[in-house]
Amino acid sequence: MSSPYCYKYPRPAVTTDLVVFAWIDHALQTLLIRRKHDPFEGRWAIPGGFLDMDETAEAGARRELLEETGLKIPGAVEPLGFFAAPGRDPRGRTITLAHVATLPAGDHPIEGGDDAAEAAWRPVAEARD
Repeated sequence: MSSPYCYKYPRPAVTTDLVVFAWIDHALQTLLIRRKHDPFEGRWAIPGGFLDMDETAEAGARRELLEETGLKIPGAVEPLGFFAAPGRDPRGRTITLAHVATLPAGDHPIEGGDDAAEAAWRPVAEARD
């Protein structure tokens, strides 16, 4: 069934990311994934992906985090901001809705999955390397 609404204006893709922080090994760490596919194959990134049509941005961020790292956030997830610069994604116009969560100190096992070749906790001080 086709939609009764048609627009002549192009629409951007929407992604949702989840920045996760935790105290691990006496240091503030953030969770990153190594991209398995282009664009940016092999580069470290924040877990996230495309928002499904029937989910909220927070639900999408939680889903992508679980798919890419195996990690489930038990507590609050808060909006962080959005990133929408034209040209930031070579696949086309993409707007990212970013979220943030903080986990308690302790062990938080992770494993790369879905389109993440690997997942790793990285000290915040080194996360930009």
